[in-house]
Amino acid sequence: MVPEVTDQAPPAGARTVRERLTGLARWESALVVLLIAVVIFGGSLSSLFFSSYNLFTLCTNIGDLAIMALPMTLIILTGEIDLSVASILAISAETMGALISHGWSIGPIFVVVIAIGIVCGLINGLLVTRVGLPSLAVTIGTLTLFRGLANVILGPNTVSSFPAPFNTLGVNGFLGIAWLSWSVAIFLVLAVITAIVLRMTPFGRSLYAIGLSEEAAFHAGIRVKRIKLGLYVISGVVCALVGMLYAFELSSAGENIGIGFELQVVTIVLLGGVSIFGGRGTIIGVTLAAFVYAGLRSALLLGTSLNENDYQVVSGALLILSVLVPNAAALARRANDLFKLRARRQAGALSADTGG
Repeated sequence: MVPEVTDQAPPAGARTVRERLTGLARWESALVVLLIAVVIFGGSLSSLFFSSYNLFTLCTNIGDLAIMALPMTLIILTGEIDLSVASILAISAETMGALISHGWSIGPIFVVVIAIGIVCGLINGLLVTRVGLPSLAVTIGTLTLFRGLANVILGPNTVSSFPAPFNTLGVNGFLGIAWLSWSVAIFLVLAVITAIVLRMTPFGRSLYAIGLSEEAAFHAGIRVKRIKLGLYVISGVVCALVGMLYAFELSSAGENIGIGFELQVVTIVLLGGVSIFGGRGTIIGVTLAAFVYAGLRSALLLGTSLNENDYQVVSGALLILSVLVPNAAALARRANDLFKLRARRQAGALSADTGG
């Protein structure tokens, strides 16, 4: 028998998933092109762009942000956000500095730092999942709270007397590779693990389901609150450990460490194609975005008169574009629907006035 051919459209849900996957593939392809353009742009601005020293500096600057972007990606996929990541980094680094100054060894400090990450993550997660407060408001509050506690712990002091095996992480490459920092090497390993979890496990698929429709995910048997709480704890632990790593790279722990990192992390995640509304995004996109961000920063600081403060303007613009561009089609459709609705209402009102 010859199968009957129909013009019936595919189910709306299937069409939506296909559109999302196609959109992500296009976005990631655009990031590949953009990364190539940034590399060419950086090389044209300065011959030092491809030097081992500059590449190592580039990797060192982006590695810690990229690691923190991984748990941030998981949280944003569920439709939430965590703006306290840099403050957790700070409280971890400054606590480590204070304990080292009191003669503690790295082993016990490591345990304390993990405990700090768990507590900070639990505070965020419980306020969001159990109390029901908006994650944006909660993490803005804990951003200030954790930063204030960090400054109380260490005060205006700076600690730089770290144990010998750790105080060279910011100057020596990973396994003798001159241009590869330890933080980027760690990020690449964690990115592969995270990508596998997202793509190949029920847990990863549940994150997308929660982001697409939290109510539907709940009725499908997904433990929404427990998963979100777990993500905040994971974020807390990862950011606390990054605080130790970042302090080792700087060979110092002091006041205001990691200021402004939270917005840079969010910029990387959104530039990677992760939807701020949840339910869409990949680790591949975030990885590409991290190196685009780092390459552009390095090129502008190395080959132009811009300084770190000036680059904040570029970073802010990237953040805005990362929200607007992926959602431009949806915004255009919404505007078109509103225009058609208004036109129908006006036509109806005109018909009523003329007695038609």
